[in-house]
Amino acid sequence: MSSLLDQSALTDLAERLVAAARAAGADAADAVAVRSVSQSVEIRDGAVEESERSEGDDIGLRVFVGKRQAVVSTNDLIADGAATLAERAVAMARAAPEDRFAGLADPSLLARSFPDLDLVDPNLPTVARLEDLARQAEAAAMAGFPNERNSIPKRKTVRAKM
Repeated sequence: MSSLLDQSALTDLAERLVAAARAAGADAADAVAVRSVSQSVEIRDGAVEESERSEGDDIGLRVFVGKRQAVVSTNDLIADGAATLAERAVAMARAAPEDRFAGLADPSLLARSFPDLDLVDPNLPTVARLEDLARQAEAAAMAGFPNERNSIPKRKTVRAKM
């Protein structure tokens, strides 16, 4: 299995976060972990103008202290950060106002089986394949506008860094 598709490390981290929240004083907690991958290619006049790829893992933790709750999230997934994040979330929950509706769903109401929705394609396209598809899309778009010479109007890009 591709390391991008193997989410066992994220599952382990989510479980550690819930345990750390309970150890920090939460009555209950839940966590969500998300892995994202994005890859794009921009073509102009048949040539590659830009090629980008990004990968990221994010995790969120919701904690309950009585009828108070707090939610924190991070993409800083260092191994020893679970306890710190959980402690911060519990402190935030203690400072939050009470909410009579706050709490985890009753376990009897939770789904027990999940249909295979086939939402992940394990065959990630290569950059060459994306370039080919982008060139085809540009050619099809330009075929509808035979008097145009450029697929994208010229633009000025301004970038600032902080």
